[in-house]
Amino acid sequence: MSLLIKNGRVVTADSDFHADIFCEGETITRIAKNLEAPPGAEVIDAAGKLVFPGFIDPHVHIYLPFMGTFSRDDYVSGSKAALVGGTTTLIEMCCPSRADEALESFELWMSQAEGKSACDFTFHMGVTKFDSGTESQLREIVARGNSSFKIFLAYKGAFGIDDTELYQTLKLARELGVIVTAHCENETLIAKRQRELLAAGVTGPEAHHASRPPAVEAEGVHHLMSFAELTGAATYIVHLSCKEALDEAIAARQRGVRVSIETLIQYLLLDKTDAERPDFEGAKFVMSPPLRDKRNQPVLWGGLASGLVQTVATDHAPFDFATQKPMGRDDFTKIPNGIPSLEERVKLLYTYGVKSGKLDLSTFVNVASTQAAKLFGLFPRKGTIAVGSDADLVVFDPDYRGSISAATQAMAVDYSAFEGWQIEGRPSVVTVRGEIAVRDGKFVGTLGRGKYLARPAGH
Repeated sequence: MSLLIKNGRVVTADSDFHADIFCEGETITRIAKNLEAPPGAEVIDAAGKLVFPGFIDPHVHIYLPFMGTFSRDDYVSGSKAALVGGTTTLIEMCCPSRADEALESFELWMSQAEGKSACDFTFHMGVTKFDSGTESQLREIVARGNSSFKIFLAYKGAFGIDDTELYQTLKLARELGVIVTAHCENETLIAKRQRELLAAGVTGPEAHHASRPPAVEAEGVHHLMSFAELTGAATYIVHLSCKEALDEAIAARQRGVRVSIETLIQYLLLDKTDAERPDFEGAKFVMSPPLRDKRNQPVLWGGLASGLVQTVATDHAPFDFATQKPMGRDDFTKIPNGIPSLEERVKLLYTYGVKSGKLDLSTFVNVASTQAAKLFGLFPRKGTIAVGSDADLVVFDPDYRGSISAATQAMAVDYSAFEGWQIEGRPSVVTVRGEIAVRDGKFVGTLGRGKYLARPAGH
């Protein structure tokens, strides 16, 4: 099986040029101008189009038992949605509860993906407790090629770890050469503020932000940075939402703490007024940390452009508005947290980042693909267009015009957080290891073809 993509403008994190790309089997084998197609090769004319490396979403939830329910996507719908949106690799958060064992949970999450996913996948292993059996299990999981952990400094009693567990996890990660991804919010402040708001009769979605304002996130970042500084562990702050938290992370980085930063497409484009919409509509936009005041958006865009912020993810967590979000109709603390955005990240980032002049094309590729590949041990197999790299390619049509709608999305959820938003540009052809998976916005790939990506520790 061979594939030739001709006449495209090839854009990576550090280059921008016109060339043809020839793929044999699952890898890129030649990049040059005026390549001739051998007999039997499929040829795609990319004239007038951009050719990007496959995009990587470093923070998704596909299988997620959470707050008494389950997220709506599985790896069939989720991988289709990812690919339609130009994302060819998913890094899912494996999130056991404190009652679960790490190794059993890793195998459970793996079973949800293997044989179902149409795109490649790997995991951040959730460390939600650290007892006598945890260390040996984590060592085994790392030996199986899973070189990143996930910790929560929130969700007390469910996923959250205490300070002793935090220290033990970071020390082990430092020893093994594992990067620790972290949800940073102070769980005690959240719990106290939630109770005070409910006692005062404030029960709607608009109270969610008041229960966990920027200071709560900033304190969580500061807390993690103190432990990271003392242990020497490499850390990665997931879903950073506001200037206050960014300031804490940058201050730590300037002291020599090893910290990378992720923000989300929804923090760049939505704001706290969305979660304040009347008639419970705001519940569609409840996530943690919450959507923030609009003043944070230029700070985050600037952080991406300057390199202070490394990646743009989704924290994709789809819960139906009709049947799941209403679990918290009379108590905002029971609204399942999450926004579905896996399918729209790349199109929105291009439309409202590149087309608006906030990001150049190479920075766009860097924050939506290359940095995730480098941070999580996938580069240069993923995240770039080079001879020897996997043939994960996105032929992107900058002339496409359309709008986002739940009625046409591949995600298995009953609403879109970006309903009616206009789009300029979309993936027209998407390949996964040399096989065409998307044509003209439609999934045409092979379910179950996605591979688990083993990643070496200590990279």
